[in-house]
Amino acid sequence: MKHYLVTGGSGFIGAALVQRLVKDGHKVRVLDDNSRGHTGRLEGVLDDVEFVQGDIRDGGAVNDAVRGVDGVLHLAAVNGTKHFYQKPEVVLDVGVRGMLNVLDACRANGVGDLVVASSSEAYQTPPAVPTPEEVPLVVPDVLNARYSYGGSKLISELLAVNWGRTGFDRVAIFRPHNVYGADMGWDHVIPEFVRRGVEAVDASPGNGRIAFPIQGDGRQTRAFVHIDDAVDGIVAVIERGAHLGIYHIGNPEEVSIADLARRTLACLGREAEIVPGPAAPGGTDRRSPDIAKLTALGFAPRIPLAQGLPGVVDWYAARTRADAGRFGQAAE
Repeated sequence: MKHYLVTGGSGFIGAALVQRLVKDGHKVRVLDDNSRGHTGRLEGVLDDVEFVQGDIRDGGAVNDAVRGVDGVLHLAAVNGTKHFYQKPEVVLDVGVRGMLNVLDACRANGVGDLVVASSSEAYQTPPAVPTPEEVPLVVPDVLNARYSYGGSKLISELLAVNWGRTGFDRVAIFRPHNVYGADMGWDHVIPEFVRRGVEAVDASPGNGRIAFPIQGDGRQTRAFVHIDDAVDGIVAVIERGAHLGIYHIGNPEEVSIADLARRTLACLGREAEIVPGPAAPGGTDRRSPDIAKLTALGFAPRIPLAQGLPGVVDWYAARTRADAGRFGQAAE
């Protein structure tokens, strides 16, 4: 049993990781300001963890949180494409200042084991698909606010690797690829598709096809990994990842955005008629990870999209309709 600090531990991936660590018998401390997370995600284990409410940008708070642990799992970040465009300075501040504070705190407190969450956004447009970890990390356009997140992760990797060369027993990095699941927040493609799909279905009763606008022509692809599989992969890195090792966390099953929209509407009992629209500036045509390095640690994804998507659609559909009901009652 080890004592871990999980930064961002009330976030979507962080909370799922905390749940798993507690289940596996570890002692866990969580540092989060709950600006985007919430302790409801820790239901069932909240009494078993030490929850510290604090900002990752506060060096004193981070130092206090790191003191006395065996290892740090650094996941604190501002994710969600909307935030990349709307508040890029906050995205960068949390990402870069947070990483520096964690590194400083680890050194000050003699904590030699650090695992850092990066992102596939660090390499943005991959030169090869499926994409190995060795591709160049790229910020295509510093004037495009979208790259605030990818840039913060690129810098975080540079900091972690180069600080990690001395004074640490092990620094490992993992790059999640489109992790999905219930309660992941609304600022992602699957929850957004569900929300718009429910609204369209409820506004068009019957059995006809539903006009469904999307960004781009729909041929763009992504590879989604269910949160349960993602946590299995992260735990593999925590337990067996090499010093200065970098690992993709994902499922290489590739799906087009148009097909994802069709599958989402099918889970709602209707057929989608895809309506192409302008592509978002800075988007990527294809993304799917090569996970050979992770499989060498014993990982194998267990949940294909066809199995994992329906339950997530149901979760978000129920909350979309519940919110609509509450707002409707308030309007009356």
